[in-house]
Amino acid sequence: MAEGKKKPLYKVRKSGIQGRGVFAARKLRKGQRVIEYAGERISNKEADLRYDDEKMKRHHTFLFTVDGKTVIDGAVGGNDAKLINHSCDPNCEAVIEKKRIFIYALKTIHPGDELVYDYQYERTGENDEEMEKFYKCRCGSENCRGTIMKKSKKRSRR
Repeated sequence: MAEGKKKPLYKVRKSGIQGRGVFAARKLRKGQRVIEYAGERISNKEADLRYDDEKMKRHHTFLFTVDGKTVIDGAVGGNDAKLINHSCDPNCEAVIEKKRIFIYALKTIHPGDELVYDYQYERTGENDEEMEKFYKCRCGSENCRGTIMKKSKKRSRR
């Protein structure tokens, strides 16, 4: 390694959650900015045209909503941030700053730990049970809710 060069913050490798993932290459401190989520900026309408859930066998896109009008498609011009997997027990969070998305460490992350954040996909109220199955979670954490969608606000009847 050249003198003056810092060790990278993360490495990409096979993940036990799904496909490839992003792993800490060195200790990351709580609140540290890890990476920006990059990709092509498109409209919600364009995102719907590119990725039709009804035609897909399972969920697999790299879309990240910035606001009511703009989505970042990490599959086009994106970076390693698109490979950060979902977990119901996250060690990172996504923060929108001036229409850009950054991933920050929620707590101290040790070398070799996989970087994960809670995707919290929005619920529409339509076919939520079916959508929960389509957007299945594979994190395996103790508090896994079984879906990458936001927690339901409905209370179950006893």
